Amino acid sequence: MNYTVNNKGFYGDFGGAFIPEMLHHNINELKENYLGIITSDSFQKEYKSLLKDYVGRPTPLFFAKNLSKKYNCTIYLKREDLNHTGAHKINNTIGQILLAKKMGKTRIIAETGAGQHGVATATVCALMNLKCIVYMGEVDIERQAPNVARMKMLGAEVRPASSGSKTLKDATNEAIRDWIANPVDTYYLIGSVVGPHPYPDMVARFQAIISEEMQQQLLVKTGKKNPDKIIACVGGGSNAAGAFYHYLNTASVQLIAVEADGLGVHTSKSAATTQLGSEGIIHGSKTILMQNKEGQITEPYSISAGLDYPGIGPLHAHLFKSSRAQFIGVTDQEALKAAYLITQKEGIIPALESAHAIAALEKISFKPKECVVVNLSGRGDKDMKTYSTYLK
Repeated sequence: MNYTVNNKGFYGDFGGAFIPEMLHHNINELKENYLGIITSDSFQKEYKSLLKDYVGRPTPLFFAKNLSKKYNCTIYLKREDLNHTGAHKINNTIGQILLAKKMGKTRIIAETGAGQHGVATATVCALMNLKCIVYMGEVDIERQAPNVARMKMLGAEVRPASSGSKTLKDATNEAIRDWIANPVDTYYLIGSVVGPHPYPDMVARFQAIISEEMQQQLLVKTGKKNPDKIIACVGGGSNAAGAFYHYLNTASVQLIAVEADGLGVHTSKSAATTQLGSEGIIHGSKTILMQNKEGQITEPYSISAGLDYPGIGPLHAHLFKSSRAQFIGVTDQEALKAAYLITQKEGIIPALESAHAIAALEKISFKPKECVVVNLSGRGDKDMKTYSTYLK
C-alpha cells in the first residue's frame, strides 16, 4: 500500500481540498508553487542552514537508561524539546516562512492551541521582519499564558477566538476567515498536517527532518537504521508525521500514534478521534473527525491544549484505516503520571503532549532486545501551571 500523497492531495481515501470558492485562488497559488520552491537547491541550502545554526539541529537521540530498565527494552528519546522555541514546530515554520517570502507575502497568520506553533511562527516572523497575527482560543490563552507572553514579546498580535469551545478548532476557523478576507498579501502558516492540500504534504515534508536524523543516529548508535517501534502523540499529528515519515513503507517498523482520551472515551470529555470519530470533512480536508449524526463537529477535550483538535490529519486517517499504525488512547491522569515518571527517572520535564507518548509505554508489551524511539515533541515549561496543580 502507498502512504505518500497522490497528485490530487489524497492519502488513500483521505485528504483533498474541500474549500469555499473564495479560497481557491489562495490554495491554487500555493499548490502551484510549493514543490518547485521547496525542492530547489537554493531553498534547501537556506532551510538546512537555518535548521543547523538557528534551530540547533540535529536534535539528540538520547538513550533513556532508566526508562529502558523499567520497561525492559532499549528506549531512545528523540529530543525535539531541545529545539529553539522548545518543540518540533519550528521545523515547519522555518520552511513555510521561507516559502512565504519567496511567494512575496508580507503578512503572516497562524493558529495555535498549546502555543508552541504560535511561538514558532512569531519567532520566524521576527527573524524575517514580517507582520504576524496568531489566532488562539480564549481557553488556551488562559492555560498557556507563558507562550502568549512569548508571542507578544516577539512582536506578534494574539487575537482571541471566542466561539465554540474557544480552543484550537475555533482559532483555525478564525484564521481561515482572515485568509479569505486578505488573499493578496497574506500567507496562512498552518501548524499541523491538517487543512486542504497541499498543507498536509508540505508540513510532513518539513517535519520529515525528524525521521531523517533518526535513521542516521540509530545507525551510529545501534548499527541499523530501523527501530522496532516509533511512538508519537497525535492531535493534528505533525510531530508523528515527521517521526514516521521515512519509515512509512518499512513494514518491520511498528508505528504507534497516541491520542488524548481526556477523561475517557466513555465520557463526553475526550479527544480520541479514531475511537469516537467517523469520516467527514473539517477545515478543507477529508479525514476522520468527531461529529454528531448531523455532521456537526463535536467538541473535543484534553488536558493538553495541543491535542484537543476534533480530527486527525489525512495521513494519520489513512494509517489508521489501513492498520499501518496502531492508535492508543491515553487519559489526562495517565499523561500526568507519565510526565512525573520521565521527569524523575530521566530529569526531563516534557510537554503535556509528549507526556501522552511516554504514557503509552505502560500499554505496550516489549521484548527485551526491542529498540523503541519515543518522539519527545516538546518541553514542559508551558505546562508548569498544570503540573503544579497536580502536585497539590
